[in-house]
Amino acid sequence: MSAATAGARTGANCRIDADATVGYAPDPDAEPTTLGDDARIRSGTIVYAGVEIGDGFATGHGALVREECVLGDDVLLGTQVVLDGSCTVGSHVSLQTGTYLPANSTVGDRVFVGPRATCTNDPHPVRRESDLAGPTLEDDASIGANATLLPGIAVGEGAFVAAGAVVTDDVPTETLAIGTPARHRPLPAELEGGNAL
Repeated sequence: MSAATAGARTGANCRIDADATVGYAPDPDAEPTTLGDDARIRSGTIVYAGVEIGDGFATGHGALVREECVLGDDVLLGTQVVLDGSCTVGSHVSLQTGTYLPANSTVGDRVFVGPRATCTNDPHPVRRESDLAGPTLEDDASIGANATLLPGIAVGEGAFVAAGAVVTDDVPTETLAIGTPARHRPLPAELEGGNAL
């Protein structure tokens, strides 16, 4: 165990680069981070205290996981992915380079989120007080590169959001969302079925 893991409990066979931080604790009374077996955490990554992560976790460089996140097994966070606190992520999930998930996001199992996809949680940024409502991405959802999801959006099980789409309404199960603003279409046969993650 290296100095980078002070304030964390790590499982077996974890490889953490020397300049990664696991268990960052601005509050000295914060709960420790729990990291499962076989993690691979690359340089520049910061995982706050009070985070629970299952087995097989991997990051690119410079990923950020804020406090009170809970991640399942076999979660991949690409380079510069941000989980901005109080997020729940299932197992066999791939969040590609530059993905942003705001606080209070929920991600199911076998979910794929493409590069630079952005989710939001504030319906009235800096205009008025609002409850923050992150997205819900149900099992086997796929989100294309550079897609944007507005606050509180639910993407149903097996649904597919096309690259560059701006999602302003919930996406039903097994539906394709495409365009700006996104319109719903039947899911093409070649996109049916779960994600192979």
